[in-house]
Amino acid sequence: MTNLSIDYYGRTIQFQLLRKQVKNINLNVKPDMSIMVSANETVSVEKVKDFIFKKGDWIIKQLNYFNQFQPNESPPKEYVSGESFKYLGKQYRLKVYPSDKDRIRYFRGWIQLFTKTPKDRDKKARLIQIWYSEKTKIQFRAAMDRVYPLMEEAIGEKPQLKIRQMKTRWGSCLKKDRTIVLNNDLIKAPKFCIDYVVLHELLHFIHRNHDRAFLLYLTALMPDWQERKRILDEEVVRDL
Repeated sequence: MTNLSIDYYGRTIQFQLLRKQVKNINLNVKPDMSIMVSANETVSVEKVKDFIFKKGDWIIKQLNYFNQFQPNESPPKEYVSGESFKYLGKQYRLKVYPSDKDRIRYFRGWIQLFTKTPKDRDKKARLIQIWYSEKTKIQFRAAMDRVYPLMEEAIGEKPQLKIRQMKTRWGSCLKKDRTIVLNNDLIKAPKFCIDYVVLHELLHFIHRNHDRAFLLYLTALMPDWQERKRILDEEVVRDL
């Protein structure tokens, strides 16, 4: 494998070239932002570089997209009063109270954390994660209940809903298992953005790819889907 680079209008694009018995030059931009290119021995390095240059605009767009999902360099949460946590598109400040019972509630712009051990960071972190997990189940099921009726006639029985951590996507459709999987970080997005992801994945039960038919159907059911997607990809991602 060879490390190479090109200059694309002032921006350096670095990539790795792997020699394989393939018919065409194959290009893959990975979620970790590495760029892999495969080509057979008869294809010159200059031809490969020329190919990368021609694909430069697409490569930059892919890199910009995946860059949103890279690890946040901000310092880790300490779970102390005054820190900010996002829930359903809004920022809530944390307020920690000593108490004889562990519990959390959100009220008037505050997430109020009552705990027997107010100085135990790990315990407070677990309590916050449990709270998020409970809210995620409630809100995602509610989103499915709102959106599913739009698709009921087209797809039949309501799919199962699963929640998990995903690095590079908001949701996925497991058609064979009749299951919709949602990224648990969606709980930080506004409800109308969660609805968009649910509809997007439900549509994959009848349209496998993001082709013209898929987009026409999506637009007919949710004319403002592009704005909802923009908020997810530009605003919500910043707070993850």
